[in-house]
Amino acid sequence: MPIDRTTRRIVAALMREGRVRRAYLGIAGGTRPLPPLAARATGRERAVEVVEVIEGSPAARAGLRPEDLLLELDGERIEDVGDLQAAMAGERIGRTVEVKVFREGRLLSLPVTLRELDG
Repeated sequence: MPIDRTTRRIVAALMREGRVRRAYLGIAGGTRPLPPLAARATGRERAVEVVEVIEGSPAARAGLRPEDLLLELDGERIEDVGDLQAAMAGERIGRTVEVKVFREGRLLSLPVTLRELDG
């Protein structure tokens, strides 16, 4: 059975640092189907809707808002919460990445600097 990318990343982190570090964005959200306007504009069917932005988080500093529909993080498609969790890899800690969202009928790109998830 082939080893997937996530498993390889976890094993490499454990071997290198003895633990798995996770990046932190600072939102609560859920997978949702895109409304027709957003689906037509993006060519996608699903995204992660931002339900809450944690005060003082990287997401708050970047200007993410509740009801934003998160489409991409650092060039990776985000279609469900599993995609978002997978994108929170340790190598993104401290990096400024581009987050693409659909907000009020428009596509926006916001720079966000991810920090380490406190354990």
